[in-house]
Amino acid sequence: MIKELSLKTGVEDFHDITRAVAEVVRESGITEGTCLVYCPHTTAGITINENADPDVVTDLLYGLGQAYPESAHYRHAEGNSKAHLKASAVGSSITVPIIGGRLLLGTWQAIFFCEFDGPRSRRYVVCITSKSDY
Repeated sequence: MIKELSLKTGVEDFHDITRAVAEVVRESGITEGTCLVYCPHTTAGITINENADPDVVTDLLYGLGQAYPESAHYRHAEGNSKAHLKASAVGSSITVPIIGGRLLLGTWQAIFFCEFDGPRSRRYVVCITSKSDY
């Protein structure tokens, strides 16, 4: 099962998409398998991290900003090279096992859509594969 979902983003933020992804898993009816979440954008990404303390996202954005600051040395004409760098560092997809019809995430884990060049209308793809398809 493959489903495309969308969201509207702000300037730069992490959006918790765990519930939306879990709903696709539930709709699929698959009890054992894998869930792939993919971002088809070059200035956004997908990651798994803590969702219990909002300061974690604040710290992640701060750290990425320190690692990939604005620079006059970037040559990309659109002026969003730091967003491309952050997206490459975070990555464009994650894979989570499905056990008992549920995402196998840790207690504090959530799936985040990471916006680095907003505001935008974005999309992401959820692909559910059954264990029997392996």
